[in-house]
Amino acid sequence: MPRPDDAVYVISVAAEIAGMHPQTLRIYERKGLLDPARTAGGSRRYSDADIELLRRIQDLTNEGLNLAGVHRVLELEAENRRLAAEVEHLRQEARERVDAVHRSYRRDLVPVRQAVVLYEGSRSRSR
Repeated sequence: MPRPDDAVYVISVAAEIAGMHPQTLRIYERKGLLDPARTAGGSRRYSDADIELLRRIQDLTNEGLNLAGVHRVLELEAENRRLAAEVEHLRQEARERVDAVHRSYRRDLVPVRQAVVLYEGSRSRSR
């Protein structure tokens, strides 16, 4: 079973799966929207991840974006994924540091019971 990033489809199969003409895939590649793998002989090979990207591009163009707009949206989506991963990493790191601090607390300390004691002696008030 191929992984999503395994480039297994030739251009005609990838275009058919994505519902596009093979020339459209070549245009997207020229515009920098897509970067398929290449065989040693230079033939393009597309992965399932590439097919999903083609569908995303098609959705964006159907919404009225031109290819430059699509390129910018894809860049921003990639940046958003990168930042979300970084935030998750930082959260995990913060959790680990908090846990380390909690583990460092001394467990041999016993809380002192504090009680209010009324003093019944005489008070001297100086004014």
